[in-house]
Amino acid sequence: MITLRDITLRRGVKVVLDNASATLQPGEKIGLVGRNGAGKSSLFALLTHRLGNDKGEVEVPKHWRRSEVAQNMPETEDGATDFVLQGDLTLVAARIALDEAEKAEDGHAMAEAHAALADAGAFDARSRAQALLMGLGFRTEQLDAPVNSFSGGWRMRLQLARALMCPAELMLLDEPTNHLDLDALVWLEAWLQRYDGTLIIISHDREFLDAITKVTLHLDEGKLVRYGGNYTSFESQRAERMVLQQAAFERQQEKVAHLQKFIDRFKAKASKAKQAQSRVKALERMEKLAPVLASADFNFEFREPLNLPNPMLMFDELSAGYRTDEGDKIIVRGVDRSVLAGQRIGILGANGQGKSTLVKTIARAQAPMAGKLTEGKGLSIGYFAQQELDVLRLDEGPLAHMVRLARDVGPPGREQELRDFLGQFRFTGDMVNQEVGSLSGGEKARLVLAMLVWQRPNLLLLDEPTNHLDLNTREALSLALNEFEGTVMLVSHDRALLREVCDEFWLVADGVVKPFDGDLDDYQRWLLDQSKEAARAAKKQPSAAPAPVVAAAPAPAPASREDRKASGQARAKLAEQTRPLRKEMEAIDKRLHALAQERAEIEAQLADGAAASAIAEMGKRLKAIADQLEADEMRWLELGEQIEAMST
Repeated sequence: MITLRDITLRRGVKVVLDNASATLQPGEKIGLVGRNGAGKSSLFALLTHRLGNDKGEVEVPKHWRRSEVAQNMPETEDGATDFVLQGDLTLVAARIALDEAEKAEDGHAMAEAHAALADAGAFDARSRAQALLMGLGFRTEQLDAPVNSFSGGWRMRLQLARALMCPAELMLLDEPTNHLDLDALVWLEAWLQRYDGTLIIISHDREFLDAITKVTLHLDEGKLVRYGGNYTSFESQRAERMVLQQAAFERQQEKVAHLQKFIDRFKAKASKAKQAQSRVKALERMEKLAPVLASADFNFEFREPLNLPNPMLMFDELSAGYRTDEGDKIIVRGVDRSVLAGQRIGILGANGQGKSTLVKTIARAQAPMAGKLTEGKGLSIGYFAQQELDVLRLDEGPLAHMVRLARDVGPPGREQELRDFLGQFRFTGDMVNQEVGSLSGGEKARLVLAMLVWQRPNLLLLDEPTNHLDLNTREALSLALNEFEGTVMLVSHDRALLREVCDEFWLVADGVVKPFDGDLDDYQRWLLDQSKEAARAAKKQPSAAPAPVVAAAPAPAPASREDRKASGQARAKLAEQTRPLRKEMEAIDKRLHALAQERAEIEAQLADGAAASAIAEMGKRLKAIADQLEADEMRWLELGEQIEAMST
């Protein structure tokens, strides 16, 4: 188990943990929660020894392997699958050991390395890595694409897949859902529910935490408090605890006042001085219960739109996509719908189906590929893009951003008015001039929200607006959207936000946009059904392993007798020409089967404890089998290509 005992941890002058203690049992799934900046990521760094504690004891079983998502952006030309495979450190170590044993021609070491590879699941590792990638939204043609060819968000998905690939007794996930679409999130949720190690998750997604965690660890004011149950249970328990704490504090204050009154009244009287002094000591000994000072709730509201055109938007056979050097790439086509004032539309769809492309087209960020998009008179769009935080000017402060927005976009505003407005979003005092580059992700997201609110839109287009928001800010956004008098079109993997805000859904799938008749639970079932269908289809496809080459089916019989005769002669001639090649392929198939069976038998003997004198020979034989398998598989593929070439 993991034990934290009276831990004190400082980051600079800030005390992150102050005599904090907690115990976590093996196999528990724990949600680590607390406001932004409370020190959750620092606690992760403490558990992985990237940080050292100033005081106290941290006990994690020494034999436990740890896995976490690296936060750096990978830069490599390695293929996606190979990059993920490198996350399995046990497999990597076994492969290195085998290479070294082969170079040294050490049969004993070869045998041990082969046994280690078998234990690490080397023979199906590649397929497991690709299953992780597919679950996280990668397409088949992307599985071996260079890591450097992916955008930042996709590279973080690669880092997540790499962390999941690592066999670990302790897994630490810091905001794993930030770069995921809803379909990938549902898949990850199911994967983590099956994980049997100890799992600690930092997340601001309420439903994600509720579905996975059974324990909640709350970090607040440097203290760790353990609650049994998921996030919703934690909220309920904490509310009760705060009520009791407030009542205890009020009772204590009454007692303090009574003691102080006695001291003040009798400390000057000699006859009562001793009793007064004892009460002074009692007052000093009394445990000071802190008042319940809940973090100031963050609330904001969207300004009332100047007008509400109805309809706001009309799509007439609209096609959306983008232009490339090879030509136009249309993602969705034939959109024929209207958007009315006051609608709350959630846009659903699997990764890559075109949700963001549709939203960008509506937001005028890219032109329609075909068809017509008609805007209502007086339409004012407020657009929050997935990459919105990336376009902030890192060397400028929030006030400079607001001044430029008021000047270039409007509505205009005086500097003091802009300062007061930023104060509503917790940018006060010197923070209004603090460089954006030094702000946290949550603070940057609040600045973007402030800029959105200032523009006084009547149509909000929100593409994953919650990626960097903590739970309090997400709740504030949900309340503000529900009070907003205009129209909302929302793309989000935050199911709580979708449930609370949207009253209808559009589904983007198979190149079209259509209404989705159901709620989010229905959509999740639909996603699972789609995943099962894709898996069944994949099983029907030819596997990557060698399999007999099947000649293309002959064309329908020609009407002419002469043609039929000529066609039959051609097939007979082809069969005669390819017969030696097919016979050789059959022989290789039999040899491959025999070699695989022999390898399995040797590995079983090693696992059962073979005699020491035989281990070296077994290692050399495994090396010979591996070499022969590789050579036979290459020859099999060459023969298949020759037959295919002769058949065309």
